[in-house]
Amino acid sequence: MPPYMAGREQETNEFRRLLGQSTVLENLVLTGLRGLGKTVLLETFKPLAIQEGWLWAGTDLSESASISEEKLAIRLLTDLSIVTSPIVLTRTESPRFFRQHGEEVHTNLDFPALAQMYERTPGLVADKLKHVLETVWQVLATLHKKGVIFAYDEAQNLADHAAKDQFPLSLLLDVFQSIQRKNIPFMLALTGLPTLFPKLVEARTFAERMFRVVFLSPLSREEARAAIQTPIASVRWPFGFSDESVEIIWTMTRGYPYFVQYVCRESFDVWVQNVAAGERPSPIPVDSIIRKLDSDFFAGRWARATDRQRELLGVIARLEKGDGEFTVQEIVEESASAPRPFSSSHVNQMLAALSDNGLVYKNRHGKYSFAVPLMGPFILRQLAQAPLSS
Repeated sequence: MPPYMAGREQETNEFRRLLGQSTVLENLVLTGLRGLGKTVLLETFKPLAIQEGWLWAGTDLSESASISEEKLAIRLLTDLSIVTSPIVLTRTESPRFFRQHGEEVHTNLDFPALAQMYERTPGLVADKLKHVLETVWQVLATLHKKGVIFAYDEAQNLADHAAKDQFPLSLLLDVFQSIQRKNIPFMLALTGLPTLFPKLVEARTFAERMFRVVFLSPLSREEARAAIQTPIASVRWPFGFSDESVEIIWTMTRGYPYFVQYVCRESFDVWVQNVAAGERPSPIPVDSIIRKLDSDFFAGRWARATDRQRELLGVIARLEKGDGEFTVQEIVEESASAPRPFSSSHVNQMLAALSDNGLVYKNRHGKYSFAVPLMGPFILRQLAQAPLSS
């Protein structure tokens, strides 16, 4: 977690608005490229929700949770049980022939209890899951809880599998739409890459009305300045980042919070060593940090691409808007003068493969973007160091 959250006031206010719904009509999708701080922001939302009387359940959504409808149901029940397990239900058993009075039985609303309730309910997975959620809300309502937020990170991993007749993503949407129609305040808060919302809409068209989509953008120059300087100023450290250093970090990071924090940490570590050795803090070691960042953040993703795919990525990186949105036609035109140009059909096939590898993504307007921020400059550095043979 960063010591100071800069530039996310608008997104936080939007989440507060969703918390104030008397009837849940909108759920949250928090989306953007990697490095924009989606996970961190979601973590800051948790105490806000709890303060407003909501319970908070959730975790990362791994691909294993999306294998089948049953797996997803178990995931939801497991997460819900963590917040309901302290709740004790009391019931009175009927008196037996050797007892004059019934006996009180106390049961925690833990996972075994939820799982038993689920198994005993007839019907499909959706029927079972809805029954458990509705029953749990009957209990929570008596405890004056505002509702439950099911918060899931990396939700782009959710998918339906028509070939296997398994539709866990559709199940999730169907179940929550159903219980929200019954005025049960269970809200979804999903974070993921920009592919997430199109997947939701593809699974169920009503998802377009079901979610409030919040797109995270890089920090502005002033927001990045606050993220860099405020933490040090708050603890009155004897040295810090000058305006010149802030400008260097801004140029290196383009305002992506992950990179801002990474560069600041690396710079600070070097300065602490300088001071410990009785030396003055040195300038930001730009080249060393870039090499380390290339190794830590980009290299693993670059390794997933074949040589021919790297040629294509190099063409994209050289586009005027390579770090923004690009089209198949722009790639074809840029590659026309290359020793081995790309055809439209070839580009489409390779972009689909690169999308599966998490290197690019296609938005709803038929354009593509790198799925990883600052990937373009990294690719150009790699090609400059070891240009591919023609």
